[in-house]
Amino acid sequence: MGIPGVRGIDHIGFTVPDLDEAERFLVEVLGAVHVYTLGPKRSDDDDWMAVQLGVHPRTVIREIRFYRLGSGSNIELFQYDSADGQAPQPRNSDIGGHHLALYVDDLEAAVAHLRAHGVEIMGDPVVSAGASAGQRWLYFRAPWGMQFELVSFPGGKAYEQDAEVLLWHPARPAE
Repeated sequence: MGIPGVRGIDHIGFTVPDLDEAERFLVEVLGAVHVYTLGPKRSDDDDWMAVQLGVHPRTVIREIRFYRLGSGSNIELFQYDSADGQAPQPRNSDIGGHHLALYVDDLEAAVAHLRAHGVEIMGDPVVSAGASAGQRWLYFRAPWGMQFELVSFPGGKAYEQDAEVLLWHPARPAE
């Protein structure tokens, strides 16, 4: 069942309005490491951009940058010159809405770090219940408005007691 040979998520890609601002945030605040850069990419005389990426055929990718963040998935940042304008960023409740969750060992220390860097914190830490009992989480925003989440469950989650399969855990990547 499923895609033959699938191993997991290689990277998460998202578009930002300003690559330099996003890099400062990823590197200085989140602790990512820049690995390499590509670009630009344009297609002036065919439909490559539309066929391969589902965007207007005259859209230009200014640059793409790749980062490594801890032991989790890699991050790919795009900056586009969109030939047909930019749509507003979706909210979590919109189709295509999303957030990027980062596991931390100490939620309070991580929140203090974000506050020290002037990051917008959304509310107060939430204590999960049910199958997620044992977890605490908190949302925050990148400078361009994208939502991120801190999650922490150093003692595990309630579902793990009886589960045959455990969710992948960044603090124990080999399990």
